[in-house]
Amino acid sequence: MITHIEGKLVEKNPTDIVIDCNGVGYFINVSLHTFSQLPALENIKVFTHLQVREDAHTLYGFYEKAEREIFRLLVSVSGVGASTARTMLSSLTPEQVKDAIATEDAAVIQSVKGIGTKTAQRVILDLKDKVLKVEGLAGISTSSSNTNKNEALSALETLGFARKQSEKVCEKIIKQNPQATAEEIIKQALKNL
Repeated sequence: MITHIEGKLVEKNPTDIVIDCNGVGYFINVSLHTFSQLPALENIKVFTHLQVREDAHTLYGFYEKAEREIFRLLVSVSGVGASTARTMLSSLTPEQVKDAIATEDAAVIQSVKGIGTKTAQRVILDLKDKVLKVEGLAGISTSSSNTNKNEALSALETLGFARKQSEKVCEKIIKQNPQATAEEIIKQALKNL
């Protein structure tokens, strides 16, 4: 697998670049996010993902490793190909994609051309845990509110409420008010259970 290419940027287009590496020109597909971060024609290093298919070997390039990891996660989802993943990373920044997946915001993912409701839901379902692990994103939906949420869940369980139902209600409360204290979460949850 080709993991990165370093060389002189000889051609730069919004969807692709050509890097001359010791006399060999590599044609690399890029997202608009990567395109906007690349300097004008000079020596650069891009992290790559090589897609091998029966009829083609296609290189995808990324300015940052984090974007490449998000791309790889996206193409691992059934129904999301490399071009859809690249479109997603062209429409949204890698941070926006991670945030949308971690907070289960299907509307943001659906805002990308070519992604419908089912695909957006599949992306969230398949990748939420992976995104949180890979990027250490426990801070998005579970930051300081994580301990507050756990405290609230323990209290609700002690009061006799089912954990799954309590968890759904607590998640909803934390989405609306990420800074909620354990007491506030419990009070709101009791109103909704």
